[in-house]
Amino acid sequence: MFGLLNLGSLVLGLIAWILPVVNLMRYETHNNKNWITLSVMSISVCSLSLCFQILYIYHKVTVEDWSGLMDTMYAVAFASAALLIVTIVLNAITLIVYRDRTAK
Repeated sequence: MFGLLNLGSLVLGLIAWILPVVNLMRYETHNNKNWITLSVMSISVCSLSLCFQILYIYHKVTVEDWSGLMDTMYAVAFASAALLIVTIVLNAITLIVYRDRTAK
């Protein structure tokens, strides 16, 4: 059951990247007034994905699976940092692109 946390984290991470890309693809549409909602959803889903990873690590510590933790912590830390950085960059690009349109 706890293995689903990793799958859920992966799916939510992909959603966190897809939402700002959808925002950028819809830039030409003149009625795209909910861009900020999608950006907030993207950051929220990224946070939820990272929370799933923390819960999975907590489970591993609780069952004292030290070898499992030592084997996977580098990859988990790298993937979590990459998820956060890419999500922030994509949402920053979205903010820069839409800032000019909102000001008009």
